Amino acid sequence: MFASLFSIASLMLSTFLMMVGYGLMNYLVPVRSVAEGWSPLLISLIATGYTVGFTLSCIVTPTLVLRVGHVRVFGALITLLTAAILASSLVVVWQAWAVFRAIAGFAVAGCYLVIESWLNERVTNESRGSMFSVYMIVTLSGAIGGQYLVPLGDPETTTLFIVCGIVFAISILPTALSTAQSPAPIAQVQLGLGKLYRRSPVSFIGAILAGILSGTWSSLGGVYTTGSGLSTAQGATLLAAVLAGGALGQIPIGKISDMTDRRYVMIACGVAGLIAAFAMFFMSPATPNLLYFTAFIVGSMLYPIYALNVAHANDRADPSEYVTISSSLMVLYGLGTVAGPLIGGSAMEIAGPNGLMLYLSVGFAIYAAYAAWRVWRGNPMVTAEERSDFHAIAVPMRGTDPAGSLAVDYDEEYSAPSTHDDHARTG
Repeated sequence: MFASLFSIASLMLSTFLMMVGYGLMNYLVPVRSVAEGWSPLLISLIATGYTVGFTLSCIVTPTLVLRVGHVRVFGALITLLTAAILASSLVVVWQAWAVFRAIAGFAVAGCYLVIESWLNERVTNESRGSMFSVYMIVTLSGAIGGQYLVPLGDPETTTLFIVCGIVFAISILPTALSTAQSPAPIAQVQLGLGKLYRRSPVSFIGAILAGILSGTWSSLGGVYTTGSGLSTAQGATLLAAVLAGGALGQIPIGKISDMTDRRYVMIACGVAGLIAAFAMFFMSPATPNLLYFTAFIVGSMLYPIYALNVAHANDRADPSEYVTISSSLMVLYGLGTVAGPLIGGSAMEIAGPNGLMLYLSVGFAIYAAYAAWRVWRGNPMVTAEERSDFHAIAVPMRGTDPAGSLAVDYDEEYSAPSTHDDHARTG
């Protein structure tokens, strides 16, 4: 394990620094947007720019890496990310910010894809679980640490934007100066949305809903904390609680889903998320500790549901289909992140900041109801022998499969059999 850790040390340091900038950026931008007096609808339009860029990058970045390699693409994307956040401090106009956020979304998604592809090549099947646990800790601690930089400065000045740009810029250094061998070129992957729906309708719809839920929170969570009357430090703590819940909640949820029909777990997560988000709708900043705890519960349901969709789809697929299905799920998730903030911003426009929690409640309810309907239709559950392993995702990352959507030999990683009848694979 120590040999594996040493081989990815420079990559993890670059990831940590990038995530510090990510956490700072994703809290700084909505706080500054509110300070500018922009309405929730305008802020959601800006956030949509980010998700459009993010989704587009999931399609384009693999081709770029294939042409020029991981290190060059990573350096180019970090440069774009740095330029986008610095430009945001110079041109404070919402239309321009929508463009800057699209560039940032494209760069962030591309960096995620490069990092995970690189990481998958550096670890063995025996150490994969441990290494991705380290990866999750690195991303979580970096994102939370970045959020807590916001209270140290004034979001209405350029200082924090410059600090964010500096952090992004230096994040390329550990990887660029590393003597470790660069990863091999990646393989191109084709989408198979029709095949995914035939294999697992609940994962198809669930991926869209998961994108709507997490995309909305990631884009508008900072607007919610600011508009609810929380201080900047309290807002950072609440956002950190959601991230921590998303990371820690995946462990028990994943283990339970490996032992039973994952659709039952989807229903339970949807119901629990509905209750927690609806409870937050009635809470006030006067009880911050209760608010943090409930936000932790929301996060523990918000992020694992995408990983549940991935695992359930893999349960019902042949090993040769894993890469295609993973890529299809990622695109569907991305489409959800595009639509989510627009609808969520409208809900906040009508019902105020707490309208976001009401909107999330509805999303969780639909997620649970659709999974329950698929169970009610009577599709048989996958047997224990056919079930693949649940893989946790790094929670700040939106729409990527930690098993590796760019360059992984899935036939070696998974033990699911390649032959089971089509009826058993539909659900």
